[in-house]
Amino acid sequence: MSKQYLVIVESPAKAKTIGKYLGKEYTVKACMGHLRDLPKSKLGVDPEQDFEPVYQPIKGKEDIIKDLKKSAKAADTVFLATDPDREGEAISWHLKHLLDLPDEKTRRVTFNEITKKVVQESIQSPRAIDQNLVDAQQARRILDRLVGYELSPLLWKKVRRGLSAGRVQSVATRMVDDREREIEAFEPEEYWTLDVNLLGGHKPFAARYHGKDGKKAELKSQAEVDAVVHETENAAFSVKSVKRTDKQRSPSPPFTTSTMQQEASRKLSMTPRRTMAIAQQLYEGVDIAGEGTVGLITYMRTDSLRLSEEALAEAKSFILGRYGDAYAKTNRYKAKANAQDAHEAIRPSNVRWTPEDLKADLTGEQYRLYRLIWSRFVACQMSNAVYDSVSVEIEASRHDFRASSSSLKFAGYTAVYEEGKDEEKEEKESPLPELQEGDALELKDFAPS
Repeated sequence: MSKQYLVIVESPAKAKTIGKYLGKEYTVKACMGHLRDLPKSKLGVDPEQDFEPVYQPIKGKEDIIKDLKKSAKAADTVFLATDPDREGEAISWHLKHLLDLPDEKTRRVTFNEITKKVVQESIQSPRAIDQNLVDAQQARRILDRLVGYELSPLLWKKVRRGLSAGRVQSVATRMVDDREREIEAFEPEEYWTLDVNLLGGHKPFAARYHGKDGKKAELKSQAEVDAVVHETENAAFSVKSVKRTDKQRSPSPPFTTSTMQQEASRKLSMTPRRTMAIAQQLYEGVDIAGEGTVGLITYMRTDSLRLSEEALAEAKSFILGRYGDAYAKTNRYKAKANAQDAHEAIRPSNVRWTPEDLKADLTGEQYRLYRLIWSRFVACQMSNAVYDSVSVEIEASRHDFRASSSSLKFAGYTAVYEEGKDEEKEEKESPLPELQEGDALELKDFAPS
């Protein structure tokens, strides 16, 4: 008789996807998240006994626990395949205790991406539960409880009943309060810009005041602005110097959780909560015509910029095929000093599944977020964009004005993706006429602000 295996994941969608990649001897079930936790009605932490937590099964989950216990008893080996983060590690640890699983029968597996290859490889190389990750989650949970249960009653008394306090809200409130005090203490300072509208070769363009006698100067009052206008309004304007350079702009690194949320907010108007919900769907698996249920992106909770060598090679091959040699450039990104680097950056699990290819199988939100993740990943493995930059210095009666413009010379990564900005650039660069050193310019008017 062949051995029977039980695989426990968190969600039914994930169970459905993984079930298709494993053989008939594998049963895949969902635990629907945490099955035991600290009690709701009391603190559940004993500060006198080294902050020992007291866990109990969560109300309403009795049927799930009963079903999993029955399945675990019938299985020869139980694979705990909850999410690959500290929360997932803690859920696996709780399952082991709740289902009375002996060590020799328990295996822990994680999937950075839910594709057939990765799922099958991970099942073949399980590990033990990482107690350090479990303890990290427990410390956060206990701190939540200690801060929340001690502070919340104070809020009810002083502010309003029903408000909650915790390790995050408390610190965030302090930060908001500190910032508010900074704003109240801020002393405004007057600041002026002075633009001059000129004609060069009968073509209009604008230049901004820079300073006097080769030194930069800031205009801090209308009187100072009026003085510059008075000294230059009847003076001869001429081109002092023209500099042409090639400027290169590098692509943004691949997404981490926070940068994905920021960009989805800017470009897709999605809240962080919605972004993570859609990303979870893309990670756990979507039905694709001709492919079945597949996970389209890697795990979406990460602060790492690392990309696997396999992903880098696939991206290079794809870019060479679609855009050509000039566009391909392998970029490796280092993790920030305080990043935990447990997972790769967020990327498509298969770069050859383009957003256009999958559009018919995705919801509108899934398509837009997948396109964002796919484009950012492909762009980060492409060449720099090159701009032809022109900088002109103009003089009039010892005063200097400057104008610049740039035009795209080589698209590079911008052929695929450009990062959004929180605020659109206020000063739009107007194209400059063809100017040479020594050219005389005609003054039209001044535009102080």
